[in-house]
Amino acid sequence: MQERPYIRAVKLKAPESLDWASYPYVIPAVNDLEKIEFHPEVTFFVGENGAGKSTILEALALALGFSEEGGTRNVQLNTATTSSRLYQSLRTIKSYKKPQDYYFLRAESFYNVATYMKEVDYLAGYGGDIHGRSHGEAFLKLLTMKLKGNGLYLLDEPEAALSPTMLMTTLSVLSRLCQAQSQFIIATHSPILLAYPSAKIYHFSETGIREICYEETEHFRVTRDFLNNYQKRVAQILEQE
Repeated sequence: MQERPYIRAVKLKAPESLDWASYPYVIPAVNDLEKIEFHPEVTFFVGENGAGKSTILEALALALGFSEEGGTRNVQLNTATTSSRLYQSLRTIKSYKKPQDYYFLRAESFYNVATYMKEVDYLAGYGGDIHGRSHGEAFLKLLTMKLKGNGLYLLDEPEAALSPTMLMTTLSVLSRLCQAQSQFIIATHSPILLAYPSAKIYHFSETGIREICYEETEHFRVTRDFLNNYQKRVAQILEQE
């Protein structure tokens, strides 16, 4: 029997009891959250800012026992307490096999997690003092040293600190960890990460959630168009000003 995906799907439980006029249920993607089925290796959430991808990823993380600021499930760090109650309405459908490793990387709060890990003097798994590196180097050390394989990993906009070269390195890290029986769910804007072969891509928009292929993503189409016509596109943008 196939071990992965560790988490097969997520769906709303008791949707008839929810207040669909309140946040976050009023977000079209949340409103359309009948069921999301995950790829055994890599599933991407894409869409404009505010489309709901990070909201749903955060809710999934909380439903799985992570804190809202991320880290392992042993790190219960909730200094901001800004999460919605969506996680209480989620039903996760899991495999018979549990992962041996867990991590939730949230780019915007990784600094807080790094500070906490330094305070409790638990930095060996991160390759030393996280604050002693650039943001991008810290992210890459996390991916290459902290994530051990046989794991379930949720990443929220990991590209925030990574250069294009580091993003290409991240593709190889994803491949290595997937070969080591890992599963990823990633919210991203990166056309480089989205190129990971055979990944499942869900597009979040004002009309809800639908599965699309890489070439259909706005990230691919806009980036390709801009790079092929960058002088013309820059001129058009500046003329609008």
